[in-house]
Amino acid sequence: MNLLEGLNEKQHEAVITTEGPSLVIAGAGSGKTKVLTHKIAYLIQEKYVKPWEILAITFTNKAAREMRERTERLLNGNVNGMWLNTFHAACGKILRAHAERIGFTDNFVIYDESEATAVIKDCQRRLNIDDKRLSHGMIRAVISKQKDELVTPEQYADTMAHTNYEGRMLAQCYTMYRDTLRKNNAMDFDDMLLNTLELFDKCPDVLEYYQNRFKYIMVDEYQDTNQAQYLFISKLAAKHHNLCVVGDDDQSIYSFRGADIRNILNFEKENRNCKVIKLEQNYRSTQYILDAANKVIAHNSGRKSKSLWTSKG
Repeated sequence: MNLLEGLNEKQHEAVITTEGPSLVIAGAGSGKTKVLTHKIAYLIQEKYVKPWEILAITFTNKAAREMRERTERLLNGNVNGMWLNTFHAACGKILRAHAERIGFTDNFVIYDESEATAVIKDCQRRLNIDDKRLSHGMIRAVISKQKDELVTPEQYADTMAHTNYEGRMLAQCYTMYRDTLRKNNAMDFDDMLLNTLELFDKCPDVLEYYQNRFKYIMVDEYQDTNQAQYLFISKLAAKHHNLCVVGDDDQSIYSFRGADIRNILNFEKENRNCKVIKLEQNYRSTQYILDAANKVIAHNSGRKSKSLWTSKG
């Protein structure tokens, strides 16, 4: 199969740019999934990269399944050993293999939202916290935010030590919640990233193993990454620097759950010799709609300039 057939000029450029860091600014409806799947297939078929030397990260299980299925079709199923996962699934694989190095067993439990909430409520009971004054939902959100920003219970307790009652209780809840999960050989979804980063910091040999393995790393929806996800990717790509991130700063809508727009806006500055490719041809809408959209998003501050267009008229 000719993997470059049917790609427009910028898609073609994004697919064949394999060495070094690259930032693909993918406007809405510009075919970013096509670029990612063809890039993976191109690495394997044309550059003779082994499937297990590729790490591709996306945000949802649905997106990961779609990318895998499309890549398998391009390569007639030759993707054995390739990691095409969400952040949590990738971290889960790493932790299952090495969790004992940071005090867990390999059969640790991953708490879902209801189980994590039950632990929070138990912490409230043990600390005599009235849910009407400091709700379990608020406590859960605060703990999650601290983990996204890589703030430990000890650091948070120092910050809250001289604040009001609510601040001190939040800090105690965070510490008790962390200790309870560890005692139960359990993690929540936020912990999976946090504990993987702890593993990398405490066990440089483990980090080196995965740095050597993943010679090519791709990340979809990079505008939605938080600090923990940013650091996870940065550490893994630090040896080979073949990191391709795909995203659109104009589609960053998840700051309320920890997404840091600076990750995509600063990528070019933080990665020497970074190649920037803009996918601006839209395949989804008419020009009338795109003209309106361009005028609206032009008012966004601190954005990568681009202008969507279509051949549909």
